Amino acid sequence: MFSKLLTAVLHPFWRVTRGTTMGAQAVVIDQNSRILLVRHGYRPGWHFPDGGVERDEALSEAMERELFEETGVELTGQPKLHGIFTNFETFPGDHIGVFIVQEWKQDKVPEPNAEIKEIGFFYRDELPEQTVSGVINRLDEIFEGKQLSNTWK
Repeated sequence: MFSKLLTAVLHPFWRVTRGTTMGAQAVVIDQNSRILLVRHGYRPGWHFPDGGVERDEALSEAMERELFEETGVELTGQPKLHGIFTNFETFPGDHIGVFIVQEWKQDKVPEPNAEIKEIGFFYRDELPEQTVSGVINRLDEIFEGKQLSNTWK
């Protein structure tokens, strides 16, 4: 509840004070080719672990920080940048950097909380019904070689 309120209050502020916002997402793939997804407490659907890039923080650092905070996943190797996508439906200056993470460890899974309600690994043919279209499209690009889009959708 607090996260929803905080987001609702801060979004208009960000729109006025920032010309561009940047987010980072991680496509974590396990040894069985399952994908790590999260379900947030403040927005519907299943998403890649994600978060905003802070001032004086590199895109890859934001992805690594958010990935650990939300899921307990720590990088053990170098992630690969998949692409940078516009998400102008959410905010006219929003961009998302998506990384592929195949070398990682997870010593502990965080308990559900106000921000992250559920965490799960899913096979591509068994994704939850409420998986957002951007996730499905990125997986098609990564696994099926579909043409990379400029937009998140």
